[in-house]
This record gives sequence, C-alpha cells and structure tokens, in this order.
Amino acid sequence: MTRKNSVQGEAITWQVGSCYLGTVLVARTSQGVCAVLPGDSEEELVTELDRRFPGATLTHADGSRDDWFASVMDYLVDSRKTLPVSLDIRGTDFQRRVWQTLRQIPAGSSASYGEVARMVGVPSGSRAVASACAANPLAVLVPCHRVLRGDGSLSGYRWGVRRKQALLTHEQSLSER
Repeated sequence: MTRKNSVQGEAITWQVGSCYLGTVLVARTSQGVCAVLPGDSEEELVTELDRRFPGATLTHADGSRDDWFASVMDYLVDSRKTLPVSLDIRGTDFQRRVWQTLRQIPAGSSASYGEVARMVGVPSGSRAVASACAANPLAVLVPCHRVLRGDGSLSGYRWGVRRKQALLTHEQSLSER
C-alpha cells in the first residue's frame, strides 16, 4: 500500500544529533521513524523535513534522549546491529520494493544499480532504481549508499558523494573488526 507523505496536521517529532556524517535529523510519526536526514545544519534539515512532509505538524523533541532517537544514532555508528525501532516507510510501491531490497544488502557489502533492478524484477530498471535511491528519506536505515555503478565506482548520492564514501569506509572498517 502506498501512503501519502503526510496528512494535514499529522504529528511528526524530530531530533538532531551529530556523528561522522555531520548533523543528522531523525524524525518519527506514531507509526515509526519516517526520516533520517544527514546535512550541514539543523535549519537546512528542518526545511527538508517540512518539504518532505507538507501539512504535518513538526515538533522538536527538545533535546530529550528518547529511545527511538538513541537507537537510530547507535545504528548509524554500527549498522550491523539490529534496528530496534519501527519504520514508517513512505513511497510508491516500486520505491518501497527497491528500499526493501536495499535493506537485504549487508553492511560492508554493495550491489550495482543493475543488480538491484534485477532483484526487484525490472532488469532494465537501473535508472528507476537510482531514482528510488535518490527519493529515500531514511539514510543508512535504507542503505542506498551501498548501491554503486556497474563498474564498482561511486555515483551520485542524495546527501553527497563525500557522505556516501564516508558511509562505505565506515562500514568496511566495521566488517574488518
């Protein structure tokens, strides 16, 4: 089932933290975490959250360390762990199929856009997979950073190629431990 990005007045709570990706905004609805957005400033990220969920009522969590926020921040540090929070994943049916497939790629591993397209049953859909990756609102939790060009090189990343490289390097160092 496809869910709209937001319903007028829907309550979304958000909190901001810092890690090796820079500033990270984590947001949740009553259904679960709906956004993990890395960026350079809190203001930029709140603007992006508002754009992604028009009509929603956004509430800052006032610095409290809620379990859902702490769990996501811990997962950013070590994505080999099981994520103990529910996700509120919103997108088209195709995007959701791609994102579910991406969640099956283990930390420290990667796949090409073409491989992901084949896994979702659209062998000629590399560009559509790339578009789904670009629309992903759940950085790291839906690991679109693990998708590379067919030759194994880095390509665009919604939050910048520098962050994509940092994520891949971080996960590779975890898998070598």
